[in-house]
Order: sequence, then C-alpha cells, then structure tokens
Amino acid sequence: MARIPVATRDTVPSHQAEVFDELFKNGVAPAHGPGSVLAHVPELSKRNTALNNYLRDDSALPKKAQEFAMIVTAREMDCQHIWNAHAGSAREAGVDDDTVDALREEEELFDLPPDEEAIVNYARSLIQNHYASRGAYQMALEQFGLQGLIELTMIIGQYSMLAMTINAFDTNLLSDRTEPLLPV
Repeated sequence: MARIPVATRDTVPSHQAEVFDELFKNGVAPAHGPGSVLAHVPELSKRNTALNNYLRDDSALPKKAQEFAMIVTAREMDCQHIWNAHAGSAREAGVDDDTVDALREEEELFDLPPDEEAIVNYARSLIQNHYASRGAYQMALEQFGLQGLIELTMIIGQYSMLAMTINAFDTNLLSDRTEPLLPV
C-alpha cells in the first residue's frame, strides 16, 4: 500500500494549485507510479513530465533501445512499477521474450544483439559502479552515436530517479498488470 495518499488540489502547496489544475484538468491526480508522488509537488511534476516526454517522444534512440534501457534500469533498481509498465512495451518494440524473461529472473543474458548488449553493459556500469567503464562507454557510443549516448544516459538517470521515487514511497502497482512481478 502506498505510503502517501493521492494528492488533491487542497493538499499541494498553495502557490502550486494552479499548476495542479493545469496538469490534472479532471481534478484527479494519478493513484499509481511516480505520478502519484510527484503530483504532491505539481511544478516538479510538470518539469519531470517535460523531460520524460522528450526522452520518450523526441529522442534519437529507437523505441526498442528506449524501452530496453527502461527495463534494464527497472531490474537494476528492483522497481516493480517501471518493470510492469515497460516490459510489455519492450517486447512490442522488438526485445526478445526470452531476453525480457531472463532479465526479470536475473539470469545470464546470452547472444544479445549489439544494441542490447551495449545498453545492458552501459546501464549496469552506471548503476552498479556509478561510473561508465571505458568499454561500456565505447560500445554504447559506437552503437548510438553521441546524441544517442547522451539520451541513453538520461533515460537511465531518469528511470533510476523514478525508480527511487516509486520505491521510497511504495507506490501502488496497476491492478491490470500483465507481467510477472520481479523476484526481489
């Protein structure tokens, strides 16, 4: 169960009530995921949404790379919500079912295409070591170019931040999820 109640116009900082109205035209804030937390600070939610929209809609990275980076990050951060929100999308974008399942179960990943191998190595290096190893950096740069690498880094960072928010506030999962839970 979530640690905080759903935000309302009356519970947000008074100077951000108009932003709450702008974001939630129906007057109802999200009850799940990071939006349920960020709605308590509408200006932060608005700015975060702008970054998220850029990364998802305007990035030079192919959808497959975006979605795979999101689920690799979700797995590394043990984030049930992001995993369940994006594992199916990763499959739809072209990530092999066996790869998604192996990633969920933290099994060794074999014979990955070069783009997926680059993402796994780069994301794990950043998240586990807080630094991109020379090899992981170079492999990702060769796969995605400079703009793509910058955007990949931002996706990993953005979804790590969202995972921390979700995990800290123990947000509710969607009831209609289709993916098995992460074994954590």
